Amino acid sequence: MAHDPAARPSELTLEEKVRLLTGRTGWTLHGSPAVGLLPVTMSDGPVGVRGDEHLQHEHSANTPNPTAIAATWDEELTARVAGLFAAEARRQGVDVVLAPVLNLHRSPLGGRHFECFSEDPLLTGRIGAAFVRALQAAGVAACPKHFIGNETETERTSYTARIGERTLREVYLPPFEDALAAGAWTVMAAYNGYDDGTGAAPATEHRGLLTGLLKQELGFDGVVVSDWMAARSTAPTAHAGLDLVMPGPLGPWGDALVRAVRAGEVPEAAVDDKVQRLLRLAGRVGRLDGATAPAPPEPDEDALLREVAARGQVLLRNEGRLLPLDPARLRRVALIGPNALDPCIQGGGSAHVSPKRVATPAEALRAALPDGVELTVHRGCRNRRHLPDADPALLRRLTVELYGADGEPAGTPEAAGPAVHLDVADPRARRAVVSAVLRLEEPGVHRVGAGSVGVHRIEVDGEVVASGEEPASAADVLESRHTHPGGGDTLVEVGAEPREVAVVVRTDVADFGDFGRGVVARLRHLPPGPAPEEEMAAAAAAARAADVAVLVVGTDDETESEGYDRASLDLPGGQDELVRRVLAANPAAVVAVNAGAPVLLPWLEDAPAVLWTWMGGQAYGPALADVLTGAAEPAGRLPWTLPAAAADVPVPDTRPRGGAVDYTEGVFIGHRAYDRAGTEPAREFGFGLGYTDWEIRGAELEDAGAVPPAGPLPAARTPLVLRVRVANTGPRDGRHVVQAYLEPPRGGGPDRPHRTLAGFAAVHLPAGEEAEVRIEVRPRALAVWDAPTRGWTVPPGRYRLAVGSSSRAIAAHVPLEVPGA
Repeated sequence: MAHDPAARPSELTLEEKVRLLTGRTGWTLHGSPAVGLLPVTMSDGPVGVRGDEHLQHEHSANTPNPTAIAATWDEELTARVAGLFAAEARRQGVDVVLAPVLNLHRSPLGGRHFECFSEDPLLTGRIGAAFVRALQAAGVAACPKHFIGNETETERTSYTARIGERTLREVYLPPFEDALAAGAWTVMAAYNGYDDGTGAAPATEHRGLLTGLLKQELGFDGVVVSDWMAARSTAPTAHAGLDLVMPGPLGPWGDALVRAVRAGEVPEAAVDDKVQRLLRLAGRVGRLDGATAPAPPEPDEDALLREVAARGQVLLRNEGRLLPLDPARLRRVALIGPNALDPCIQGGGSAHVSPKRVATPAEALRAALPDGVELTVHRGCRNRRHLPDADPALLRRLTVELYGADGEPAGTPEAAGPAVHLDVADPRARRAVVSAVLRLEEPGVHRVGAGSVGVHRIEVDGEVVASGEEPASAADVLESRHTHPGGGDTLVEVGAEPREVAVVVRTDVADFGDFGRGVVARLRHLPPGPAPEEEMAAAAAAARAADVAVLVVGTDDETESEGYDRASLDLPGGQDELVRRVLAANPAAVVAVNAGAPVLLPWLEDAPAVLWTWMGGQAYGPALADVLTGAAEPAGRLPWTLPAAAADVPVPDTRPRGGAVDYTEGVFIGHRAYDRAGTEPAREFGFGLGYTDWEIRGAELEDAGAVPPAGPLPAARTPLVLRVRVANTGPRDGRHVVQAYLEPPRGGGPDRPHRTLAGFAAVHLPAGEEAEVRIEVRPRALAVWDAPTRGWTVPPGRYRLAVGSSSRAIAAHVPLEVPGA
């Protein structure tokens, strides 16, 4: 049945139209045969496509965290990653992937720092746009988020972001503009409020933001979807320009919106516009009139993820070229650190996926080293707040039983493993009993327990070790307690004979509000082991006896998670002390930092080799082994600034004050703030060594006539092009990122950063070769936002383009003269 797209809303009743504007479930939308509309399915996705369930989801390809992807400074590689997302989405029946995150690294304490690309708007925008273009080229919609000012997790559903207009236009809006220019089909409105100086409102209710700026000024023709449960009113959200309320089937629209339209509070034309946008989205993803989206090609998943995880790693220090290791010269290697055995491959919260397969650094390095090399492995210390999940190999029985309020059985869903997260759709089910038996064979004292949320009781061999009386709520999801549940444990002694231990979690079926209902029970176990001091001493002794020691230290998915911000930049646990002891025991030591967001490295200048390895996804272990042994180069460059001390951080506190987060630093974010304060970071923005050496041998502007004149920036703008001669002067083939920074005229005019990233380009060269690199610079890099005229203007004066390998390692300057008007 054919339909005129513009006329389709008129073919539906008001009730039918409004029904389409709230989700049918937590992840799917309503269909409408009357207008040829099939249900559209959404899924979370910054590090992999989760599928259409909230608590339980099938195994997915787990990519490196977005900051790791940005650290490649590679748009083509980003596009290939997006192609993998598209293939995964189609495999799981997903039409819209809720990614990329385009918020910025305003503070390293931000809980979702690991989900964002960079502290820099240009790098964020270019990487984000590459992701959007490639994902949508395969017929899967991208959903850039969270629009706008969601750089803080603390009180994220209630605070108001106060962002000055110039700061918004020059810093926080450009990444979204790039995503729109790439053709984004949806945009997610944030939880937080926004104050533009003329009025404050939640982002989902801010008409100036959603309609005035996004739809009218920037020309967005897609769907504005609420963050999950961010829509909390009827007429204000409908007036503002929100198009879709998620999740469903509840929410503030439905019958309330029908009544508001009939009462004249909301024009029906506004509803029609929302429906038209939804139909346009459905047509684009192949869910209208039986159309089918093109099948994306199936990439070589393992090879791609391994390549990305290695490419983004950043070499912070390499004295005496300790790296790469030469396996032929090694007899014994000591692998040390909590993350060597239990790597942090992803952060916590809605981005968390169940990876298809994971090889730890210990497993991967053992496979990479020749047979004659002895590898000893020592944890050294522990860095997690909770006990680890029980090893599935210990499970002898695991059952889940659901019961109604009257005690009648209501089902026995299957649990996939010791981390039990089950969605429960049957409204009869009110209580659950999760029963497990662990077979413990290793002699010694074990710790056994579990975690849960809401009303629960946890028993180990009949002993109650924890309980909770507070009913579950949506806050458990919003603050990520459902993925990091509290709980308790007890000591279990095992002698010469194996012992079977019964763990029982009795819990109410948790009601998470609009997020649905479910059962959460994480079975936890810690095997016998040495005391902390003995464990650290054993690690140091192993390092002393080895030719080289490799430490893998870092964070975990509780330290870095959606739902809350970090309180400290220190490595958790005793990891700093572990590093110091290993360095004292063996000066030939490599430290790999396995973290998404900055942590302080007080021993950085004492370690001969230091790698920043990110949250590398399911291929983290093999990628790290590739980099250590030289099979791959750590070609990443820092997409943020690494602080030397907590006191140096430009925004050291993310907590709202009086319900507001004031962006008082203005345009001075990240490295711009360090430059302004004259503070020396541990490593600057854009830094990265790699395994070879580079030399910039000159730079020039291709066409001086392309420099815009002083005054209002013309609508038609030709990019400036820099031609840079670069040579690989080192011992091996390698990849380099040439960076160009704008230095504005000194004195007069608005207060501007000393340097801002204006462009970049990557080059791969064999050892000893030279090439010319072209860097495009947008004319808007020279401009500032002029509030009185509400437009971009180029101040006159003498500018310079500083060309180098980081924001502080500048090798050449190219002058740009903008004469006065």
